[in-house]
Amino acid sequence: MSESEEKPRGSFFDALRQRTIHSEIGGTVPRGVRVAAAYAWRFLVIAAGIGVAIWLVIQLKMLVIPLLVAILVAALVWPAFTWMLRRRFPRWLAIVLSVLGTLAIISGLFWLAIWQITLQWGSVRDRTVEATQQFRAYLIDGPLHLTSQQIDDMLQQGLTLLQQQAELLWSGALAIGSTLGHVATGLLLTIFILLCVLADGGGIWKWVTRLFPKAARPAIDGAGRTGWLTVVTYARTQLLVATIDAIGIGLGAFLLGVPLAIPVGVLVFLGAFIPFVGAVLTGALAVFLALVYNGPWIALWMLIVVLGVQQIEGHILQPILMGSAVKVHPLAVVLVVAGGAMIAGIPGALFAVPLAAFVNVVVVYLSRRSWETGERPEPDDLIWSTVPRQRRRSA
Repeated sequence: MSESEEKPRGSFFDALRQRTIHSEIGGTVPRGVRVAAAYAWRFLVIAAGIGVAIWLVIQLKMLVIPLLVAILVAALVWPAFTWMLRRRFPRWLAIVLSVLGTLAIISGLFWLAIWQITLQWGSVRDRTVEATQQFRAYLIDGPLHLTSQQIDDMLQQGLTLLQQQAELLWSGALAIGSTLGHVATGLLLTIFILLCVLADGGGIWKWVTRLFPKAARPAIDGAGRTGWLTVVTYARTQLLVATIDAIGIGLGAFLLGVPLAIPVGVLVFLGAFIPFVGAVLTGALAVFLALVYNGPWIALWMLIVVLGVQQIEGHILQPILMGSAVKVHPLAVVLVVAGGAMIAGIPGALFAVPLAAFVNVVVVYLSRRSWETGERPEPDDLIWSTVPRQRRRSA
């Protein structure tokens, strides 16, 4: 046999020998270690994919933030929008009324808050300065016997901490922009995306599903529909909860004689869309105003009102109104809001909970293979349902 015929045979036996050695070595590794290693490298691949996705989102923040805002606003106006379609309103008229109505409500709230602040700002400022001076005198002449230098040092440390936390929120990775031009561009892009979604949501969703392989389209379609229904339910519930929180805390501040009751109610309404974090901050503002303007006893009653409203929201309103559509545990809500704020500042805290609810429902839908059993939400509740109910029935 020639040398050229011996070489491949030797290579074959060398490869077989190496494979046997690797097999023997692998056999000595405990099964738990092999399973952990298998999970570990898959986890690393998933983590790398998530990291790349986050990096892309950061690079495209001027597009991602308006897109998410438009989707959230569409979910908020969706119940009224579908109600008008079912009453045979022309689609263009339903879009105009939904968008203009939303802008009018938001503008009206801000105008009302600013008007009240301009009316009462002088009185609140004077009472705040007076209360601060009295508290400073108590710290110096009271049982603590602090010096002016110690008080100034503590105030400086507190202001530095607040400044650092504010910078962390405002300069998050997904901040919309630091200039007026960025904000205006984002607002116009948000309105444009909102109009497109309301006008031709069905066409947009069909285009998205066609990006996936044909065999995966039923699963993607069903998961997306279920996820969207969850986001609509979440937005509708948060809108109602925010309204109840604003009325409860604002009315309590008004009855207790706390100044700026209407601006406090507006801030509570807006802050309620960031679960836990928004409620704590706006409630603390109401208690602070009561403390510096009305004294400690009124501040204590204001604190009782805020805690009472929050307890009613957390233990009665949220479980009843959310139902089984949005199954996100309160601990998960706190963690995702904190993580979203750390990664992306205020936008991250705002979108963390609806995104977590969407991902949760989609994962459950796919893991159960629900598209094979025919489980899918009613098309009338979906944004891509562009055909009115009467025409579908007649068809």
